[in-house]
Amino acid sequence: MDILSTLFKLSKRQIGIMVPDVVVSEKHSDSLEITEHPVERPTESGAGVVADHAYKRPCEVTMECGFAGGGSLLDAFDTRTIGFSTPLNSMSPRDVYAAFLDMQQKRELLSVTTGKRVYKNMLIKGIEVTTDKTTENVLSITLTLREVILTSTQKIQVAAKADMALGENTAASKNAGTKSLTPPDTSLAASINNFLSGVPGDALSAIGIPLAKP
Repeated sequence: MDILSTLFKLSKRQIGIMVPDVVVSEKHSDSLEITEHPVERPTESGAGVVADHAYKRPCEVTMECGFAGGGSLLDAFDTRTIGFSTPLNSMSPRDVYAAFLDMQQKRELLSVTTGKRVYKNMLIKGIEVTTDKTTENVLSITLTLREVILTSTQKIQVAAKADMALGENTAASKNAGTKSLTPPDTSLAASINNFLSGVPGDALSAIGIPLAKP
């Protein structure tokens, strides 16, 4: 849209810090991932909770926007070449395009304001730019943004192992330092001793092998 057409019009759309001069279309997408296996029917006792078998996928919005030529009064012709310009929107179409590419490269979380909804924690998933004879001096861009679902962890203090009923099983793991492993004895005498230790005493006495007295 020409700067002359937008001088006295306040835009309600915003992508991060970028305010488009015109928004041609907005496409909003929200979906739920639902299990395919059978789910138990909800009961009064609380069994069969359907919510445990479905989760919401990140939302997406696709915006087709236009940014006026930096300082130019008209879209079809760059009036800066004949000395007519405006200090408003000093970024050129190339600068705006580069700014969006930089946001995508840096994975910047953006707040997006549309005509129907406000989004938080959005990343630029895709950028498409179209240039023809009518958009040579402006930026016609299609942006696809997807939500990032953020979570947080919490550190808590657990009871000492001595205060636990099953401390060996439930206590937190601790760094006990480096352990030195002893290699097994593979000598013939050790092998025979290991074999005899598994044979019942009556069987050893029957073949004449004396048993050590306790």
